[in-house]
Amino acid sequence: MESATVQMLNLRLPTDPRWVDLAEMDLGEILTDHAYCEQKAATSCISLIQGYPDREELVRELAPIVTEEWGHFRAVLAELDKRGLKLGRQRKDEYVNGLLDFSIKGHGRDVALLEKLLIFALIEARSCERFRLMSLYISDEDLRKWYHKFMVAEAGHYVLFIELARKYFPREEVDHRWKEYLAFEADLLGRIEVRGDRMH
Repeated sequence: MESATVQMLNLRLPTDPRWVDLAEMDLGEILTDHAYCEQKAATSCISLIQGYPDREELVRELAPIVTEEWGHFRAVLAELDKRGLKLGRQRKDEYVNGLLDFSIKGHGRDVALLEKLLIFALIEARSCERFRLMSLYISDEDLRKWYHKFMVAEAGHYVLFIELARKYFPREEVDHRWKEYLAFEADLLGRIEVRGDRMH
């Protein structure tokens, strides 16, 4: 079932099965990282809108995502409060930084847009996969239901970013670059230490 989900999301490498157990050992840490991931998702969408106001469909589609992602951030804060946990400090995101390092730079705003859309799609796909694991295997029943809602949302965001890329760029170009990102992401994930205090 895990491999089917990975294939559906086009991911090349499933998450290490140890990850959920490690995450559950310190919920304060994984919830803190989750909160900042939602915050960064909202600000990334705002940045796209600010950088590409001429892309009318992008602005129209991403505006409600900003609200949704910020709502997710607030939901994670509420979950921390409910459990008597504190929001910790934001940590360096080795996964996202690796994807950014792989992106093509210095070739104009159009190329930059494609790179950003594909990076955001990939982050959402991997988040969806990990939220699914949490919704299935974490011992707390309430948290399983809670993470299921995030899984559904991330799946929709992943599809949206891919669709926007295919709207603004030739499908062959998008698909070729997407395959390159998928291959790189699998290699990157294989090199990153499996840690329970990171969503990625």
